[in-house]
Amino acid sequence: MTTRQVTPTKGPLARYEQGVIDRINNFNDPRQEWRRLCSELLGTFFLVLVAAGGGMMGHAFPGVISRQAAVVAPALMVMAIILFMGKVSGAHLNPAVSIAFALRRDFPWRRVPGYIAVQLVGATLAALFLHAVINVSAVYGSNYPAHSYSDMAAFWMELILTVGLVSVILGTASGAQNVGVIGAFGVAGYVALAGLWASPISGASMNPARTFGPDLAGTTFTGYWVYVAGPLAGAVLAVGIAFILRGRSDGASGAGAAQGDLFAEVESFEP
Repeated sequence: MTTRQVTPTKGPLARYEQGVIDRINNFNDPRQEWRRLCSELLGTFFLVLVAAGGGMMGHAFPGVISRQAAVVAPALMVMAIILFMGKVSGAHLNPAVSIAFALRRDFPWRRVPGYIAVQLVGATLAALFLHAVINVSAVYGSNYPAHSYSDMAAFWMELILTVGLVSVILGTASGAQNVGVIGAFGVAGYVALAGLWASPISGASMNPARTFGPDLAGTTFTGYWVYVAGPLAGAVLAVGIAFILRGRSDGASGAGAAQGDLFAEVESFEP
């Protein structure tokens, strides 16, 4: 006597729940764009909360927060954000990263303006929150070229630091080195190392949004061009380096990383 296995059919509720999950996981579904934007806003808020908060808290409580702690804390926050919400939006948290993914053809250009807008908003809200709670000017949480160095020196530092950062991000997103969640540790490690040795000259921002928020809340944009031009130029160079090292984007894994798919390859978007 033989037995036949019967695969149980899913009920209406199970099919509905699966449909919701599929829509959320479908990065090309425009109905889910609000989730991606909320993720980027919240993630950038938390990043700037820690990055700007170190300087502002250090001013409020002199001697409590060391420079080493102030640059390592944002790196740990980046790692946490990638792990807990990277699946939703890719956890770009940085206009330079969004533009780099788009240049690499791993991210649709039509979504770049929305990502950048909410990143700037999230950074500004974080700086305003810190000012309201700590009662210290947000200028203490921003980045400025060191007094004994020119804006151009800070520009070159931001450029080369961003080349490294974006290279790490794109490298861990490539087909040959798509290391999934471990990529979060690579990015966080680079952010910490860059801050530890380079922050005295430029602050090691590597992120136009991270500097924009405190500058806007503090109503000063002294040397801000450095923190736009440096990271953007560095991102473009990093994309060129990625092409030299690995050729064109492999499509699936790169697009998956740009949208935050940490575990499985996905279909590339239609440009």
